[in-house]
Amino acid sequence: MKTQDFTTTISVDRTPEEVFRALSNVRGWWNNMAIGASEKLGDEFETYFANVHYSKQKLVEVIPGKKMVWLVTDSQLSFLTDKTEWTGTKISFEIARNGDKTELRLTHVGLMPKVECYDVCSTSWDQYLQYSLLPLITEGRGKPGFPPEN
Repeated sequence: MKTQDFTTTISVDRTPEEVFRALSNVRGWWNNMAIGASEKLGDEFETYFANVHYSKQKLVEVIPGKKMVWLVTDSQLSFLTDKTEWTGTKISFEIARNGDKTELRLTHVGLMPKVECYDVCSTSWDQYLQYSLLPLITEGRGKPGFPPEN
């Protein structure tokens, strides 16, 4: 049975290594107040977005220039009935050349249409990739925070 985990993709005219380097800089595109490290296998970091979102991620797979996977080991999303809905989910970033561009595919394993956070969280992921990570990759400056500026 095929799952319906949330997936979104961006393409950019940069190398896989440049995309990976920007992705590893969570303070530069997701949350400028993240605490911890987010670059190598076993690193852990925490993110806080006011009273709305707390999560702790551990890097469980890191292949430079190709892939990074975060395991969400703890979460507290105040706007959900199940405030720990993200705990145990994985956020996978796959990087590959596609013609003359580099493609970054985010899959949030466990974020499916049947879960409460799907609409808000999938929209937020799209916004973070388009309006923060993409400018970090192409212009050297992202727009981390909540919500991401567009």
